[in-house]
Amino acid sequence: MMAKIVKGSDFKGVVDYILDKGKNAQFVAYKDLFLENRETIAMSFNAQSRMNVKVSKPVGHIALSFSKEDEPRLTNRFMAVIALEYMERMGIRDTQFFIARHFDKEHPHVHIAFNRIDNNGNTISDRHERLRSTRVCKELTQKYGLYMANGKDNVKRNRLKEPDKTKYELYDILKAEVGRCGNWNVLVANLKRQGVDVYFSHRGHTNEIQGVVFTLNGYHFNGSKVDRSFSYSKIGAALQRNRHEERMRMATKAHEAATPSTPPGTVQSELFNDSLGLLNGGGSSYNAADAEANQELAEILRRKKKNKQKRSMKL
Repeated sequence: MMAKIVKGSDFKGVVDYILDKGKNAQFVAYKDLFLENRETIAMSFNAQSRMNVKVSKPVGHIALSFSKEDEPRLTNRFMAVIALEYMERMGIRDTQFFIARHFDKEHPHVHIAFNRIDNNGNTISDRHERLRSTRVCKELTQKYGLYMANGKDNVKRNRLKEPDKTKYELYDILKAEVGRCGNWNVLVANLKRQGVDVYFSHRGHTNEIQGVVFTLNGYHFNGSKVDRSFSYSKIGAALQRNRHEERMRMATKAHEAATPSTPPGTVQSELFNDSLGLLNGGGSSYNAADAEANQELAEILRRKKKNKQKRSMKL
């Protein structure tokens, strides 16, 4: 579940967009509006917004999108329940609104239009609304058992606009290159061949590197803004892991090359024979050292038996 928040000044525009016949819109919930037609809905919104003319953008518009995997469960009633709880958690209460479902995209989604001027003439706060919305969406996704997308890998690249289109292109390039490079020099060279320039930011006037910036298609992105895994420190840690894994692979290959090939099953057979030799003195693995060990074991057992007999006689 994801939310896109927009504010504006034209109630008629947002009403016309959401209730466009081409989108096959269906009302799933509403409150305190005259719903005879689009004009009366916009008129209702405008009348209440005049209670607080200091607010230049009284129009609230939020699109709630869900994963296609959840479509069989998402009845209009269920989507209304989720949307209403989203509004309550966001502090959008005691005001005019309507919620309509659209069927013009492959994924289920609803649009919420609401008046940012509540029924008492107060302004509904938009403070940190995007951060709060991200948290609320995650909480509701978990509460209702909705599908949790696996991050950036599931984003439809062909539907992105700039600069997000370049940002995700850069994400794909970095994911591939950081996963196979062993140091910064190789990484920078590989990125350069794909049109990505790399710049390092330093702490104050020192030579200490504290960040990395990538440039692609004329857009600049801090590494951590592309993805948290691409901050300077995390890329450095990933490159170090790659070097370690490569050394381990080379060591394994060197060991295999130095070890004579053995027919399958031979190692297990030899171990099995060794254990038999220690028990019964047979087989080629039974040598002088084994005989000495067996003699010591026999002597220990003899002493224990003798001590036990002495204790018995005393009793």
